[in-house]
Amino acid sequence: MSYIVDFNNVSKVGLESSPVAEALAGLRANEARYFMNKYKHEFVVIPAEENQETITYVNRILKEERDIEFASKPLETSQFQVENIKWTYVFYEDGLEVNVLYTIDNPKKRAVGFKLSEGMEVPKELEGKFKFAKQKSKLAGTIRGSFFVIKGEY
Repeated sequence: MSYIVDFNNVSKVGLESSPVAEALAGLRANEARYFMNKYKHEFVVIPAEENQETITYVNRILKEERDIEFASKPLETSQFQVENIKWTYVFYEDGLEVNVLYTIDNPKKRAVGFKLSEGMEVPKELEGKFKFAKQKSKLAGTIRGSFFVIKGEY
C-alpha cells in the first residue's frame, strides 16, 4: 500500500523496524519537502516487498557501477519522473537512503546518491570509498551525503 509522505507531520509509518526510525522518517520527509517545493510533486513511497522491480533496478546499478551490495533490509521505495528526470529511492532499515537521479536526455547528469540518517554509522559497504558532506535539516537533523556519477545505461 502506498503512502504519501507528509513533511509537516513527520511519521515513522513503514520505518518502525529501523533503529533510527525517527531520523529516517525525517530524512524521508526532507525529500518530500524538496519535491513539493521544487516540482509541486507529492513524494509517495511503497513498501519494499511490494516493489521488487525498483530494488532490482537500484541493486543492478550499484553492483555494475561500483560492486556495492547492501546487507541492510530495504523498507520502502519510490520511483517517479519529474520533467526529464527519473528519480528512484530506496530507504533501508539501517537508516540509509539511496537515490538514483537519471536524466532521460542527458547521460552526463546521472548519479547515485547516498544519505545517512542522523545516528547511523557509515555502512561497511561504503566505508573508505566515499567522503560524506554534512547538511543540516530541520526535519532530519544532520544528514551526511555522498554520490557517484553513473557511467552506464540503465
